[in-house]
Amino acid sequence: MRVYSPEDIEYLDRRALEAVQLLRLKKVIAVALATPFYKERLGNVGIRHPEDLECMEDLRKVPFTTKDDLRDTYPYGLLAVDKDEVVRMHASSGTTGKPTVIYYDKEDLSRWTGLTFRSLRACGCRRSDVFQNMMTYGLFTGGLGLHYGAEEAEMFVIPSSGGNTRRQLQLMKDFGTTVVHATPSYMLHLWSQMDEAGVKKRDLKLRKALIGAEPHSEDLRRKIEKLFGIDAYNSYGLSEMNGPSVAFECTEKNGMHLWEDAYRIEIVDKDTLEPVADGEVGELVLTNLIRHASPILRYRTKDLTRIMPGSCPCGRTAVRVDRMMGRTDDMLIINGVNVFPSQIEDVVMKVPEAGNNYRIVVKKNGTLDVLTVELEVGPDILSDDTRDLYALRGRLTEALKASISIKPVVEFHEPGQLPVQEGKAIRVVDERGNLY
Repeated sequence: MRVYSPEDIEYLDRRALEAVQLLRLKKVIAVALATPFYKERLGNVGIRHPEDLECMEDLRKVPFTTKDDLRDTYPYGLLAVDKDEVVRMHASSGTTGKPTVIYYDKEDLSRWTGLTFRSLRACGCRRSDVFQNMMTYGLFTGGLGLHYGAEEAEMFVIPSSGGNTRRQLQLMKDFGTTVVHATPSYMLHLWSQMDEAGVKKRDLKLRKALIGAEPHSEDLRRKIEKLFGIDAYNSYGLSEMNGPSVAFECTEKNGMHLWEDAYRIEIVDKDTLEPVADGEVGELVLTNLIRHASPILRYRTKDLTRIMPGSCPCGRTAVRVDRMMGRTDDMLIINGVNVFPSQIEDVVMKVPEAGNNYRIVVKKNGTLDVLTVELEVGPDILSDDTRDLYALRGRLTEALKASISIKPVVEFHEPGQLPVQEGKAIRVVDERGNLY
């Protein structure tokens, strides 16, 4: 059963939309109060019952929630329902070895599926489409998130997941894929591999690409559209709010509709944390209004964007947000995966053979990102049996992959070869240029 349909939600006037928001906020507050974390956090500001919030503006009384809060309450501190009611979990990287975990009951998943269904329809997907999902499946929300929405829209779904480019192209050719979901960098990589794979543009029936999970410019979107002769649509999601379909472009491609019946949006000054005027850039803060197993109130996303002025010609009344314009923290997005430098430092500093200096370098290899961890080690290590050196590199590579979910290149250097850093311990060289 579809939880939300365009007829009853997407075109509500502002007064009706705020009434829906308040009703759902009170339900979320009720379940949040079942967690020790929010019971204390809300009690400290005088909120002990859902009725203590009389209007949506009262939400500003609630303190912000951060990724550190999710990490500190790992694993079950923010679970608001009985564990027997949980039907799925997803997890993303934290700033240490602990991930941030989100739980879903059956109705949570149904509501999320309703949002992904809505998003696909908004950008012109239809029942006759063949949808090839090139996002990674598993704990990452990107794969399963849109998968269920595409099935709800009765599309022909190919769950190809990430990587294996030759097979992706073969599937596109053989099954007449019309819509793909991928990172923008992977779309460019697909194009670069077509000749080698023996696939021509005329062999494909592709008409749309849904791109997200990593920052990209408008010029990059237009390049993808020109190369493939398709329409590409920007989207935004984060696992703390559910995953894909927090915001999605419609066929107008003029900003992403942030589904306000499901998420309360605030844009705040990144330093003062006070609200900014519509149209001004600030940090995006979101409250999930539809998930009950893991309620999250006023979450600081650390993403910088703005509410776009005016209304959309499509008639949908949900506000539109601009593409993400940067971050307020040091998180790196590498081929769609969130990586914190502190995660790398935590692994490197546990290696007995490591020196005191290391560097994180991110470059482009063609259209894909490559992460290299450069580490100083003692001269005795470099002069020892090469088999020991290879073994050390292998151990470190696997330890890093286990922590950050992607496999880096590991390079060893003699002491003094890497630049000496002063100030912050995190040392990052990002040579990809401005991605936003």
